[in-house]
Amino acid sequence: MRHIFFIGISFFTIFSVFGQVTKNPLLADDEKAQKKWVDSIYESMTLAEKVGQLYMVQVMSDQDADSKNKIVQLIKDYHIGGLIYSNGGPVRQARLNNELQSFSKTPLLIGMDAEWGLSMRLDSTYAFPWNMTLGAIKDNDLIEETGKKIGEHCKRLGVHFNFAPVVDINTNPKNPIIGNRSFGEDRDNVTEKALAFMKGIQEAGVLANAKHFPGHGDTDQDSHETLPTINFNAKRIDSIELYPYRKLIKKGLSSVMVAHLNVPSLEPRSGYPSSLSKHIVTDILKDSLGFQGLIFTDALTMKGASDFSETGDIDLAAFNAGNDVMLMSEDVGIGVSKIIDACNKGDITEERLAHSVKKILLAKYKVGLHNYEPIGLYGLTKDLNRLEDDILYEELIEDAITVAKNDRHLIPLRQLETKTIAYVSMGDDSGLAFFNELKKYTKVHHITANNLDELIKKLQVYNTVIVGLHRSNDSPWKDYQFTNKELVWLHEIARTHTVILDAFVKPYALSELKSIENIESIVVSYQNSDIAQRKSAQLIFGAIAAKGHLPVSVGDFFKAGDGHHLNAIKRLGYTIPERVGMNSQKLKRVDSLALHAVKHKMTPGIQLLVARKGQVIYNKSFGKHTYKGKNEVEFDDIYDVASLTKILATLPLMMELEEQGIVSLNSKLSKILPEYKGSNKENITIKSMLSHYARLRPWEPFYYHTLDTVTKRPSKKYYRGKRTGKFNIEVTRNLFLRSDYKDSINGIIKDSELLTRLRYRYSDFPYYILKKFIETHYDKTLDELVQDHFYQSLGANNTLYNPYHKISSKKIVPTEEDDYYRYQKVHGYVHDMGAAMQDGIGGHAGIFSNANDVAKILQMYLQKGFYGGKRYLKSETIDKFNTCYYCSKGNRRGVGFDKPQLGEEGPTCGCISMTSFGHSGFTGTYAWADPEEEIVYIFLANRTYPKAGKNLLLKENIRTEIQRLIYEAIED
Repeated sequence: MRHIFFIGISFFTIFSVFGQVTKNPLLADDEKAQKKWVDSIYESMTLAEKVGQLYMVQVMSDQDADSKNKIVQLIKDYHIGGLIYSNGGPVRQARLNNELQSFSKTPLLIGMDAEWGLSMRLDSTYAFPWNMTLGAIKDNDLIEETGKKIGEHCKRLGVHFNFAPVVDINTNPKNPIIGNRSFGEDRDNVTEKALAFMKGIQEAGVLANAKHFPGHGDTDQDSHETLPTINFNAKRIDSIELYPYRKLIKKGLSSVMVAHLNVPSLEPRSGYPSSLSKHIVTDILKDSLGFQGLIFTDALTMKGASDFSETGDIDLAAFNAGNDVMLMSEDVGIGVSKIIDACNKGDITEERLAHSVKKILLAKYKVGLHNYEPIGLYGLTKDLNRLEDDILYEELIEDAITVAKNDRHLIPLRQLETKTIAYVSMGDDSGLAFFNELKKYTKVHHITANNLDELIKKLQVYNTVIVGLHRSNDSPWKDYQFTNKELVWLHEIARTHTVILDAFVKPYALSELKSIENIESIVVSYQNSDIAQRKSAQLIFGAIAAKGHLPVSVGDFFKAGDGHHLNAIKRLGYTIPERVGMNSQKLKRVDSLALHAVKHKMTPGIQLLVARKGQVIYNKSFGKHTYKGKNEVEFDDIYDVASLTKILATLPLMMELEEQGIVSLNSKLSKILPEYKGSNKENITIKSMLSHYARLRPWEPFYYHTLDTVTKRPSKKYYRGKRTGKFNIEVTRNLFLRSDYKDSINGIIKDSELLTRLRYRYSDFPYYILKKFIETHYDKTLDELVQDHFYQSLGANNTLYNPYHKISSKKIVPTEEDDYYRYQKVHGYVHDMGAAMQDGIGGHAGIFSNANDVAKILQMYLQKGFYGGKRYLKSETIDKFNTCYYCSKGNRRGVGFDKPQLGEEGPTCGCISMTSFGHSGFTGTYAWADPEEEIVYIFLANRTYPKAGKNLLLKENIRTEIQRLIYEAIED
């Protein structure tokens, strides 16, 4: 039985075949006022004005004056009901929209194809991921939030209808129109996503539109160029293609767009588009599915329709089929005339016209056009580029990235000390963000070659290859396939190497692979945005979990729904401050203070990093390597971290030895180093000396004893300009110390007098002593030990002694113009003289690093000895060393770690927990971790360049004031 539509009160409800009353989705909360307004406007209209309401025409905000004037004439002459915007910028669109609305007697209904946000239509606004990407996400609350955010953008821009979501079931990988625009191939997944998306859009006060009815998912033809044919029987279409429409309609879907398709099982007339088929539009959509919302045609200018030789005939046929709104008519004037003529002849009844026009007016009232106000231009761009949108985008990408294959549990990458990693980029778009993010975790080299033989040869020294397929992220219709050359290269790489393939395109690209047997891991990242690249790198190294599942099947390799769920392994990630309860705007004050320090020559440059809850949320560089130089400080430049060496090198090795039972905190020097028996230091314990509570002298100017008493330059008794067997300690370039002087240093320390009274007194001596003990115990040098035990597996590849051996001087920040000992620029060699006299390898100084690497080690401490899936130290060991054993004596220090002040003055801002710990360094460095707020703060500088002089950083409390600003930015 056909349903009957009534113009009176029954116009607002419809009885389904089961007798259930379904509310019209276009009704506002104040139905009576809405009905009164609709009836009033309708009764005041002429026939031409009524017919004009049926039309929405395309507008481009970047169009020329002539094009704009044509739109103005359509508004004035034909009283069109709405506009569809595409292309241009938001401010231009808002201005144009305000102007065009001023010419319309009845406010215009504004629509846009903003399926994934506005940026594909507005060049300066934010975009959300494509539907294919969203289809990989299991958390539908995120999809609803996406719809809401897009709806809020639309509303702010004066857009009332978003022609989204696409609900096509994408079962054809070669579909040139749908593809990335579909949530996938599984009808339930598509329906759930579409429902959530629709709910979000409409919650924001914008009307949603499901398209393309009855289903555009299975065709390999472009509907903009021809009339594609859908060759399924009616039963199949009802069970698959119509399934999401049925569900969305029951939940209050506002509108539907009818597709430009040839569907023989539903419309027997050959070459007759579904948008013109009364059976499809009225019998199925309206009557069978009980849809009461607005029905839009697809663009009436599309090609391939037969039997419509005269302009305007398509418009009339579309209206007669049951559509309410004609989109993008070939000629509005002729179309309007045809419909008016049909009305005057009685071919179109008043009831039929009123049915559609009143629905359009209902929609206008519901979106607020009964109280129309122009779009506010102030703050428009800012409102369309909100921080909350950035946060959501990140969350969506994180939840979408899919590990489709993971043989031998390769991902997340572990045991970095065993991996030599190369990155090979394929595709025609940049993978720089991906590569730069990979490098944050370990040493990764970007390998390029002109031919395959050259590539394979270069890859011989690597055991793991990460291949990224990067195609343009400009639009969802861009090419996504591998080239034949790339397929051959990938096959050859996989034959001889462990391979991770990361596809920053839709999953269908993988179907071109002849085999995936030799590819150990396959990641689908869906899009090539910078955020997708960064998040994918973080996933590969286990900083974030893998949660996504494939929304479509891929050849014979994968089925829809496939995807390995992998837990994160507690490596540092990188995100937005607000995601960990901090305020971005407040953190910007840190920039000002850092710039102030550089401007006032407290230091030539600074590296700054802040992490919270395992996520780096601030990582910036300021200034240059030197005041007069040109090299600006970059992320991967390394600094001489001075006394941070104590907690980065000596201390973790001592912790390791303590928990192995080799030593205890109460072990005496006479036990661990027999030569101390009988000395004045024989009963000093490890705990007391690492707490700087052992009466040890602060330091000794060892170098001074090796200077010529007259010239004050290095004495020939101790130094040579070239390396020889007896002069083998490289103090700096072209200056070699006598090899036996290391023993002299240890002897001076052993025989030194103790301070006259026991009190807190900072000293470097414990670290000379423990260096000798550690190296003797292992029969290895300290630099070898920290690399083997910690740095290599941590991925701290920029942390090392004597970097001049391995790193370009352009990446090493100089520390001083030495005019008292070495008489040259100290650059790549340790600044500390005592460490220099130990071949650059001191227990108290000598480490070079960058902020990112130092943060890894501090984060490992913060996580109680666990990092990157590996336990380095026991939780109780960390606690034991991070204890102030002499606080009652006025000594704030832990065992090796510095601790917050006990009184007014000290090493922190005074706003930090007492469980926090860290250290500072003479060159201007500072590293601090707080378990209670889960914060790691790293400050690296070379304030000693060109002269150590006055420590203005310390005098003006720059480092601790920045720490205070960090804590003031905490909001949770």
